Amino acid sequence: MAAEKVQKHIYISGRVQGVGFRAFIREQAAVLDIKGWAKNLTDGRVEVVIQGQKNNIKQMILKLKEGPSFARVDDFEINDEKVDNYKDFEIRF
Repeated sequence: MAAEKVQKHIYISGRVQGVGFRAFIREQAAVLDIKGWAKNLTDGRVEVVIQGQKNNIKQMILKLKEGPSFARVDDFEINDEKVDNYKDFEIRF
């Protein structure tokens, strides 16, 4: 039986721009075999879509809530989504 693939749409608030947050997300995605994307929003949040095996997504969410050392996560909004077919993880602008 194949492991269940899931997709989450996440909005992260706090000191999350200009602190290497998106690069941190990309690095963690590579380690955990996560596909999707991340981008900065004009309101100061970071928007992220992650897709992968359910257990890897759980680990990724824990990493995102912690963030890199210079970041501060104040709020975390997460929604389930229909699984798309992303090929890799990218930073969008």
